[in-house]
Amino acid sequence: MSLPHALLTSLLEKPSSGSELTRRFEKSIGYFWQATHQQIYRELGRLEQSGWVESQAEEGARGRKRSYKVLPAGKDELWRWVSEQSDPRPFKDEIMLRLRAEAVVGPSGLIDDLQRRLHMHQQRLAVYKAIEAKDFLGKEPTRERRLKHLILRAGVMVESMYIQFSTEALDILRE
Repeated sequence: MSLPHALLTSLLEKPSSGSELTRRFEKSIGYFWQATHQQIYRELGRLEQSGWVESQAEEGARGRKRSYKVLPAGKDELWRWVSEQSDPRPFKDEIMLRLRAEAVVGPSGLIDDLQRRLHMHQQRLAVYKAIEAKDFLGKEPTRERRLKHLILRAGVMVESMYIQFSTEALDILRE
């Protein structure tokens, strides 16, 4: 996935200013594709230079606040990108390598970091379940809503897997 396509997707969902886009991004796409505030603004400039989005100064806004919307060429690019084939990326997580190293070098204090990570996964799972209750449960299951819910459920599965994995790893490390 690329940041330009993530931003095009978000702007097609709702045209917005860069700051609004950053806030919305952090609460949705940002759970599985991270970008800093600076990266988002830099990419918005590139998207505009490419003719994929246009911006207009917001009326009554102080400073340089601009609102961005996707142009037909940007929608065409997003459609082209969605239609491409891609291979799954190999699983890569530093904690796996650190556990492998712990197996070789012996106890190293990895327990504290695993406990911290476990807590983070539990917190993220709670956030995902709250989003699910607010945005999906009891709502009409449109195609768009079902696809977005599927993505959220994938996040729930990943966090649940990490919680189970971390718990088992901690049990082994404590032996």
